[in-house]
Amino acid sequence: MTDLLDVGCVVIGRNEGERLVHCLTSVVREVAHDRVVYVDSQSTDDSVGFARGLGIEVVELDLSRPFTAARARNEGFERLMAIASRPRTEATPTPTPTPASTPTPGLESRPGFEPGSLLAYVQFIDGDCEIVPGWLARGRARLIERKDLAVVCGRRREKYPGASIYNRLCDLEWDTPVGEAEACGGDALMRIEAFQRAEGFNASLICGEEPDLCLRLRRLGYAVERLDAEMTRHDAAMAEFHQWWKRSVRAGYAYAEGASNHADGDEAYSKKDVRSILFWGALPAVALGAGVPTLGLSLCMLGAYPLGARRIYQGERARGRSPSDALLYASFCMLGKFPELQGLARYYSNRLRGRASALIEYK
Repeated sequence: MTDLLDVGCVVIGRNEGERLVHCLTSVVREVAHDRVVYVDSQSTDDSVGFARGLGIEVVELDLSRPFTAARARNEGFERLMAIASRPRTEATPTPTPTPASTPTPGLESRPGFEPGSLLAYVQFIDGDCEIVPGWLARGRARLIERKDLAVVCGRRREKYPGASIYNRLCDLEWDTPVGEAEACGGDALMRIEAFQRAEGFNASLICGEEPDLCLRLRRLGYAVERLDAEMTRHDAAMAEFHQWWKRSVRAGYAYAEGASNHADGDEAYSKKDVRSILFWGALPAVALGAGVPTLGLSLCMLGAYPLGARRIYQGERARGRSPSDALLYASFCMLGKFPELQGLARYYSNRLRGRASALIEYK
C-alpha cells in the first residue's frame, strides 16, 4: 500500500449485499481507507453501514434528482478529491505520505491540485466487482511509464462463468483485445488530470458513459489502453433470459444515444453499430413483408443469419476460443440484434417525445 498513496478509489452500488462486502474488502486491501469513497443509491440493505464500518467515506445520493451511474461516479470523485486534501490523522493505518513539497515519484501536477492531496490516479469500480491483488500497482506503473495514457484497464472476469450461459457470455464479452483501445468499461484506472480536463462522465447518460468519456479523452490527445493483466472479478448474477434481453436493450439504447450525441464528430462513433442493428434487426420484417410479391423468395434473405453467425464464429475461433465458446458468442451476437433494436426504438421514441428515459437495469 505504501506505493499507492497517490491512488484513490470510487465504488458505486445499490443493494449489492455480499457482493459489496467482497468488493470493499478487496479495495481496502490495496488502498488506504481514507482514499476510498463508496457512493450508495439508496440501498435498503446494510451497504452504507458496512462501508462506514470499514472507515470508508460514504456518499448517499439524493434521488430526487435523476440517478445515473455516471452521476454517482462524478459525485464520488468530487468527495474523494475533498477528503484527499484533508490532513491525514495518526489513526490512519497507512505510512505517512511524502510532504506535498516533495511529491511522490510519478505524481504529475494537475489543475486544481491542493496541498496535502497526493492523488494522481483514481480507480472506478462497480460494487459487484472485486479488485485483483496487484492490479493497481500494475496499472499505476503503466500510467507513470506512458504519459499520454488517460485510462488503463485489464481483464475483467466473471466469478461464476459456469453458473449460466449468460454469465459465460459476459465473461467472453470482457475478454477484449490487449493494446490501445477505443474505450473501457465501468472498472478502470484513470489519470486524474485527464479526467478533470474531460470534465468527468456525462451525468445525463443512463448507459454508455464510459465510451463517451473515452471518446472525449481521445479528442484531447490522450489514449486508452487494455493491459494484459488481471483487473477485477465481476458477479453478473444473470440467470434468466429476460435479464440478458434487458441488458441487450440497454446496449442498443447506448449505441443510439452515442451516435446521436457525437453525430458531428469525425469518428464513426457508434454509427456502425447502429447501422448493423437496423440491418439485422429489421431484416425479418423486410423478408416477411416482401413475401407475397416475391412469391416467398424474399424469405431466402433469412439465410443471412446463419452466414453472419458463421463469420463471427470463425473470427472467434481465430482468436483462440473453443468451438463451444465461439458458437455461443456468435449465436447470441446475432440474437442480440433484436433487443438492441428495441433499445434503438426506445431512444428515438423518447427523443421525439422529449422524454427522459428511466434506467434500464437487468438485476
